[in-house]
Amino acid sequence: MADVAEALRKLARSDPVLASPTRLAIMLLLAVRRKMYFSELQKALGLTPGNLGSHLKKLEEAGYVRVRKVLTRIRPLTLVILKPEGETALYEHIGMLKEALRSLSPS
Repeated sequence: MADVAEALRKLARSDPVLASPTRLAIMLLLAVRRKMYFSELQKALGLTPGNLGSHLKKLEEAGYVRVRKVLTRIRPLTLVILKPEGETALYEHIGMLKEALRSLSPS
């Protein structure tokens, strides 16, 4: 039981912005691609525009991504770019998750 309590303490110290599975998935996709169009993220994650927009707003407020409009010949598109601070936060969060899992595994 002490192992579970320790794992929960470690998880409690993790980043609250990345504690959301959806935001974590967005960040993982961006870690691979570096930047993606809003429509690509929406399709990949199966989210509504409003839901994705809400999650991106939180990530942008945290300083993890940059969201900007790009003008094309056809129409404006929204581009989401992973910032270095976001990449750092993502890998720290993943490290915290690994640490919590290790404390749950039998020695």
